[in-house]
Amino acid sequence: MVLVGYGDLQLPLYWELLDNKSGNSSSQDRIDLLDKCFTIVDKKRVGLVVGDREFVGNKWIKYLKDNNLNFVMRFPKHHSITSSKGETFLLTDLKLSLGASRIFSDCLVDGCWGNAWVKRLDEDEYLYVFGSVKAEFLAQLYRKRWCIETFFQNLKGRGFDLESTHLRSLTKLSKLVALVSLAYAFCASFGLYYHQKVQSIKTKNHGYKSTSFARYGLNQIRTILRESVSNPATGWPLLKRLFNWLKRQIAQNQTAILAG
Repeated sequence: MVLVGYGDLQLPLYWELLDNKSGNSSSQDRIDLLDKCFTIVDKKRVGLVVGDREFVGNKWIKYLKDNNLNFVMRFPKHHSITSSKGETFLLTDLKLSLGASRIFSDCLVDGCWGNAWVKRLDEDEYLYVFGSVKAEFLAQLYRKRWCIETFFQNLKGRGFDLESTHLRSLTKLSKLVALVSLAYAFCASFGLYYHQKVQSIKTKNHGYKSTSFARYGLNQIRTILRESVSNPATGWPLLKRLFNWLKRQIAQNQTAILAG
């Protein structure tokens, strides 16, 4: 699945269900997926491609570089690093203390040149990031991947419960993902609107918001629906405003699609 992000809002753009037993996509799967996305979104509008440890491999990284796409990918710890001086080593060879980090500029990973940033998280765990952007910005930009985790948390269990389905047909599952993605987009858009116009979401000490835009929007919609039933005099005007907002969003998006 590919999410597209602009500002504080990240929404599902395109997905395909894999009919395999490994659970992971191949490099060609990912390349085909992005190629389809580029029929909708011009490559020049893509500022950054971010992925987790499953998204590695020479063919995949070379594709990103050949298409001039800035990228930041997390790599498994067993992938070696070759420095610009020709020295090859594993992360365990660095002897980093807990919490310590190290930057490598112009290094070779999986047969591709780029920059790497490594941090030791615990006794056997490392945050190992490789990309085409400046080495000092790798960790900061990789944090943007958190929006992907938030999206899947919302889809799977926080209000949408996609994992509770008993569907096994890939065609039917894909349609279900489409419907749930539309619901997510609606709730996330409304949550962002409510955050900006009515009441801001609190930010916790670690810098992340206390709840996602999708969850925030869903909670507000639930409140409006409950209010419309328990107190129609005040609830129905709120519900009407909600649907008027939805109509405006649809109209604006249709205009943007036609103009684009």
